[in-house]
Amino acid sequence: MSEAVAVAESVLGVLTELVDVTARHRASVDLAGRISCDGAHVLLTVGEMDRPLPDPEVEPGLYLVHRLVDDIGQYRGDEAGYVTWASVPAPSKTQ
Repeated sequence: MSEAVAVAESVLGVLTELVDVTARHRASVDLAGRISCDGAHVLLTVGEMDRPLPDPEVEPGLYLVHRLVDDIGQYRGDEAGYVTWASVPAPSKTQ
C-alpha cells in the first residue's frame, strides 16, 4: 500500500468517527467540517458539539481516532458549541 493511500485511509477513518460523534451531540442543526494540509499533517475540524469530546471509553470509535492522530483538541465555536480538531500525520517525501 502506498503512503498516500495509507494517509487517505487514516484521514477517512478519523473524519468518519468525528462526524459520527459530532452529529449525535451537535449544538445546532448544522454540521461543519474542514480539511487542510500543511505538508506534514492533515488537519481536520468538525463542529459543533453541545458538549466536550467524550472519552474513548464512552465512544469506542475514538480509540481509532486517538491511535491515528498526533494531536486532538477542541475550542469554542461560533455557535457556542465545541469544534473538534485533529492532526493526522502525513509524512512528506523528504523525511
